[in-house]
Amino acid sequence: MTKRMIIMLILAGVVFGAVFGMKWIGNKMMVDYIETMPIPPVTISTTTGKSFTWENQVEAIGNLVPVQGADISTDVGGIITELHFESGDRVEKGAPLVTLDSDTERGELRRLQAQAELAKLNLERRQKLYKLEAISKSDLDAVQAEADAAQAAMQSQAARIAQKAIRAPFAGQLGIRQVSTGQFVAAGTPLVTLQSLDPIDVDFSLPEQYLADISAGLPVTVTVEAYPGDVFEGTVLAVEPRVDEATRNVRLRARLANADLKLRAGQFGQVQLRLPGEQNVLAVPRTAINYSSYGASVFVVTGDREAAQQEGGEPLTVTQRFVRLGPARGDFVAVTEGLEADDEVASSGLLKLRNDQPVVINNEIQPDAELAPTPANT
Repeated sequence: MTKRMIIMLILAGVVFGAVFGMKWIGNKMMVDYIETMPIPPVTISTTTGKSFTWENQVEAIGNLVPVQGADISTDVGGIITELHFESGDRVEKGAPLVTLDSDTERGELRRLQAQAELAKLNLERRQKLYKLEAISKSDLDAVQAEADAAQAAMQSQAARIAQKAIRAPFAGQLGIRQVSTGQFVAAGTPLVTLQSLDPIDVDFSLPEQYLADISAGLPVTVTVEAYPGDVFEGTVLAVEPRVDEATRNVRLRARLANADLKLRAGQFGQVQLRLPGEQNVLAVPRTAINYSSYGASVFVVTGDREAAQQEGGEPLTVTQRFVRLGPARGDFVAVTEGLEADDEVASSGLLKLRNDQPVVINNEIQPDAELAPTPANT
């Protein structure tokens, strides 16, 4: 029995060894075939860096703010007796907006006026008596104080009545009214918004590296999504005297003409700030840049093109090279480091490329690149 068991184990070992041996040989042959299998070339288009002289400018996102803007409210409570405006009206400085009921206050003012008049008459009589040395100086001072107090009370009451008439603090455009005639409003209740929109300001921020180049008076242009074909021009009004510690950005404010009132407070716009001087750049189309989380790169074509065109010649390949990017203009982006002017780089088909990837160049159809593209709206 033991002899049979040993023979069976030996036979089983031989069978399993042969099976696993065949499997290992098959896998090794497959791996060797895949490793030696030629990589099919990828068809790409190519371009070389172009030299440009660009205006020295920087782009930022801005927020439009009014030169003057306020939510009009009341200092005192009361019932609205008159509304002197409609939603969206343009008003001048000092124009009446809302009148609150002031009958009670006016009655009190008349009483205080009568007291002030009486105190004035008493003062005049006491002054005559004092000149005749009929009363003491202390009696005259007491009457003088009473007259002054009566006059101050009358002026204070007149000021309370003036608070019942709300006027425009500056010229501008009104928003949508939020109250109605006959409504009781408490102190601080918003009545309507008033915005001065011509001119209008735009606030934006730039990295602190531009501090040496920015100053008041530099020209800016602004575009907004609401009017894609319009360019609004202005100048830098002020530069914040400190740098934000959290973002290391410096804040700027520019003022724009807005005679047609197209721009509104609260909009955001693309701001272009033109800095002094010009810069010479080496730029490539944006399609030639491979963007990733670990940096931007290009695929540079290597090899002998004439030899690659001959039968049996070594094919052209590409090498991935990391680059540092500068400003962008239209379809071009400047490359500040990592690329030479005579380097040929792939401008299409980048998703299929990797290091040492064989390529075939076909430049008959390649993406168009313009400094000032004007794509049709779709």
